Amino acid sequence: MDTQSAPLDKQAIADFLTRHPNFFNDFPALLTELHIPHPHGTHAVSMSERQLIAMRDKVRMLENKLAELIQFGEENDGISDKLHALTLALLASRTPQDALAALGLHLREGFAVPHHAARVWNLPAGSVPGLAEPVSPAARAGIEAMATPVCGPLAFSEAGDWFGEVTPHLRAFASIPLRAAVTAAPIGVLVLASEEPKRFYAGMGTLYLERLGQLVGAALVRMQD
Repeated sequence: MDTQSAPLDKQAIADFLTRHPNFFNDFPALLTELHIPHPHGTHAVSMSERQLIAMRDKVRMLENKLAELIQFGEENDGISDKLHALTLALLASRTPQDALAALGLHLREGFAVPHHAARVWNLPAGSVPGLAEPVSPAARAGIEAMATPVCGPLAFSEAGDWFGEVTPHLRAFASIPLRAAVTAAPIGVLVLASEEPKRFYAGMGTLYLERLGQLVGAALVRMQD
């Protein structure tokens, strides 16, 4: 018969210590007598020192996370300010041409988006150069099926012709349905484009792009009334 003790299960030990938080109060000497390998070196440290190192690592991780959240918050504040400025410009616009001019200015100077194109399919043909150009039924159906903006490759190929000679140099796109309200059907589409491959990418957040589409859509619908 083998009398040697079976090796203790690590998880069982961890569970025991979790269930008995007073264990080290009953055996306080263990806190100084036990030595554990240093997590960032080769020497050993006491358990109390190891706990201190763990706390410092946790604090450092939380500080990094806080800095990241602050950065995201500042970036979002900046985007909100730019979107607000565009909103005021659209409200001041009296014609679709004015709205398009304001949109182009703020996209270039505020959002650093060098190229854009828009189409609206409930305007009289030729009423607004560019904006009222026809869109194929297939492309229109695809746009109307978009629940959110589509980023990355161009969502529908015919939009490539909307950018003229710069088209071969474009690498990233954001196709944004134009809606007059959050739940309204699209009245058109706004396509943003950039030569930078990572400017718009699949999986990126689209909240502000959705709001942009709603602002432009609402402004254009208002001008048709």
